[in-house]
Amino acid sequence: MQPLPRLVTIGSRGSQLALWQARHIAALLHGMDIETRIEIIKTTGDRLPTAALIEAGGKGLFTKEIEDALLDGSIDLAVHSLKDLPTDQPDGLTIAAIPEREDPRDAIAGIRLEDLPHGACVGTSSERRRAQLLALRPDLDVQPVRGNVDTRIRKLKEGQYAAIVLALAGLRRLGLENEAAQILTPDQMCPAAGQGALAIETRSGDAAAEICLPLDHEPTRQAVACERAILGGLGGGCHLPVGAFAQVQDGWMQVQAVAVSPDGTRLARASANGAAPAGIELAAGVVRDLLSQGAGAMIERR
Repeated sequence: MQPLPRLVTIGSRGSQLALWQARHIAALLHGMDIETRIEIIKTTGDRLPTAALIEAGGKGLFTKEIEDALLDGSIDLAVHSLKDLPTDQPDGLTIAAIPEREDPRDAIAGIRLEDLPHGACVGTSSERRRAQLLALRPDLDVQPVRGNVDTRIRKLKEGQYAAIVLALAGLRRLGLENEAAQILTPDQMCPAAGQGALAIETRSGDAAAEICLPLDHEPTRQAVACERAILGGLGGGCHLPVGAFAQVQDGWMQVQAVAVSPDGTRLARASANGAAPAGIELAAGVVRDLLSQGAGAMIERR
């Protein structure tokens, strides 16, 4: 293992939310007497601010360039929103730590779901959110909305949309929780695998991986590992219309997942519970249940 440099370089996207996340991890490391600096890296997803995510290149839209910088040694660690990380990691990289996560639920800003008028325009560029919205309210006009959290809130206030759906964690981290008209339950809108969690990624076996270990939160790691195993079992794409949500309390895990056709007309739902260390086995059972309900055909890209 190589010795840790005196100054640890953290790679991050340049959005307000990404920088909040990077600074949060930097502050935790500072508390361990580790000096840091943040290197802003522009990703493919950042260069395509108006393109629908599903059309912009699939896996790794917000992570590939950062992972490349890790592999070539330009940075020592990266801070990602875990839900943006593909389930298959590049050789030579590891998720060194997953801190305790923020609330993983989705929120609707603008108007409560049940109060939206017939045919109202709702913004989201998430296939998962779009499909579940249409399953709940097939009358809605669900349209893409891209941009950082503050940009999406601005578009809502300009009247481009009656409401938008986005992660509650992002609103909370940016001090914008009061923008949420309603927090959607996992039964209404099953979250994305890993939503609300941060991933600290390093080179495998690197000194940076070892120093990040104290930041790892085992119940969160167990929960998101189960969620990501469900996503991986259904195809691995972080933009598939699939939700997975696991909770760990006192060593016990409860997990639920959905797969929805893009138009919201077909939905498969499965759940399981058991000992938290058996989360991967629980995930496998949930995947089998979803596939037996036809989930594979529902989420197949055309």
